[in-house]
Amino acid sequence: MSTTTSEPHIYDGDGDAIMGSHEVGDRIVLLPGTVAEQRDPDATQRIRIMWGHRLIDDLLANRYHTLVCGVNAVDNSHGFISQLAERLPTSQWCNASITAHAKHYVQPRTVSVVKYDMDTVEVLALLRPSEHDHLTLDDLSAGFRIITAMIHRKPHRLPIASVCFLGAKANRLVNDRGEEPSFETVLRTMYESGYRGDAYPAMWMWHSAPTGVYARYPFPESIAKMREGGF
Repeated sequence: MSTTTSEPHIYDGDGDAIMGSHEVGDRIVLLPGTVAEQRDPDATQRIRIMWGHRLIDDLLANRYHTLVCGVNAVDNSHGFISQLAERLPTSQWCNASITAHAKHYVQPRTVSVVKYDMDTVEVLALLRPSEHDHLTLDDLSAGFRIITAMIHRKPHRLPIASVCFLGAKANRLVNDRGEEPSFETVLRTMYESGYRGDAYPAMWMWHSAPTGVYARYPFPESIAKMREGGF
């Protein structure tokens, strides 16, 4: 007896044809990263990249115990940390108190990790050194090493999510050339510092199509081979 196969349908009715339109606004081309039929668990722990998910919604839905983001000692009115504090119903923090709290911990040359208990969410905020005009990759690395140690000491902080630190204004992240790094560089810095939680791309990154993106980091070895001209 012969068996026939057909391409799977994602949507009911004509949904597949409709959603195949190139006129769809925000588009992400998501690449699998591993063979779909592979059933064995991945031997490598990876950062899960939450393409298409809104961080604020997931935090309000109590999907995370801990959040990693940036904070500064001047003004956080436009920062994600203040946005979260305003929307969590039992949080007693506001922009003014968040900023005042950060001022107690700022150091001249060393990044600080400042804790904010917002009841349902604990925020571990990276505070750049006062002598740095911007947050550097070295600051990011040092901050995530501290956060990794804090998680190992208190595993109940899991599950944990982090912003991507790209596109920020007051807490802008720069590389050694004074430019904003790539998302891959940010992920590599987090990973090499021991972080294995979730990472949320900025929403403006949802316009990445036609560039393909992966849902986990480290990326497959095949991408390195392609960079070298192989297949």
